[in-house]
Amino acid sequence: MGSTVLSLRIDGELLDRLRQHAAKRGMSVQDYVVRTLIRDDFDERFKVAVEETEKFYGDVRGSVTPPLDSRRSVTPPIT
Repeated sequence: MGSTVLSLRIDGELLDRLRQHAAKRGMSVQDYVVRTLIRDDFDERFKVAVEETEKFYGDVRGSVTPPLDSRRSVTPPIT
């Protein structure tokens, strides 16, 4: 996959905050912005995939049976 140049006009205060966030991570502003966009894109695609899976299989979150111990009673959560 190739790369393309994208020019943005952004507020000076936003650029300062981006510089601060990037510096905390030892990154350039460009790398920080690209990684942030990649993460956001992944999150959105993951959300869509989960929604599609729920459509296909149905929403099973409410039908999960709690685990049973050897006495056939509900196992308490580990804290």
